[in-house]
Amino acid sequence: MDAEPADPDAGADPVPRAVVSQAAALSQAAALSQAAALSQRSLRAHRRRTLWEDARNLPNLLTFLRVLMIPVVLLLLNRGAPRDCYWAAWVYALAAITDLLDGWLARRSGLVTMIGKFLDPLADKLIVASTLVWMVPMGRIPAWAVVLLISREITITALRSIAGAEGLVIAAGEGGKAKTALQMVGIICLLLGYPYNISLGFVDFGSVDLVHVGRLLIYCSLFFSITSAARYMGFFADAIDAKKTADGVEGPPGGSP
Repeated sequence: MDAEPADPDAGADPVPRAVVSQAAALSQAAALSQAAALSQRSLRAHRRRTLWEDARNLPNLLTFLRVLMIPVVLLLLNRGAPRDCYWAAWVYALAAITDLLDGWLARRSGLVTMIGKFLDPLADKLIVASTLVWMVPMGRIPAWAVVLLISREITITALRSIAGAEGLVIAAGEGGKAKTALQMVGIICLLLGYPYNISLGFVDFGSVDLVHVGRLLIYCSLFFSITSAARYMGFFADAIDAKKTADGVEGPPGGSP
């Protein structure tokens, strides 16, 4: 009788197959991990590209221009001559115009972006605070007024950040708008900083020291700053209480109706 050839797989150790299967699983997991890493890198690159594209739209470019105007205003103001202060006031007025223009363009063109929401109020606060602080040692505005104005802005900015984190939107009141307008005109008068002969039509005011006019307007803006801040804090407290009440009425998830 002829002997049958032995099956080469018969009696073979099954361990090598398990090892191959485990190696294949590890290779697949490594490939998935690498694909996920590439996906995250491409997502970050896309975000950077989108952020750069947002920064280059016209409203945000106007905001960047307003930030670049700050050292120009301070340089002219530091030179201190009447002509330099005159041009410093014009540069500041141009910055105020860009503040109105960039918001209008962003809303009209549908170019409202996250970077714009961050940079626009930041640029406003930077140019106001830097200009006022620079004029304190020049004797054009008292330090206590500047401290009050800056403290108010920091407080309201912090409250807005907390409100945004809580999903609350609190609109600016009329007091805040009046404060902004008075502050803008007051700072322009302080920047001019010298007596000027002013006449409006048939009314001749003679020589008017614009530093005194600017101080008066800043003091008026302080009144609106404090009252609008108090009103905003009241609205913020009411909104937080209403949110807590609504969460209490809804009850915990999965609870009985």
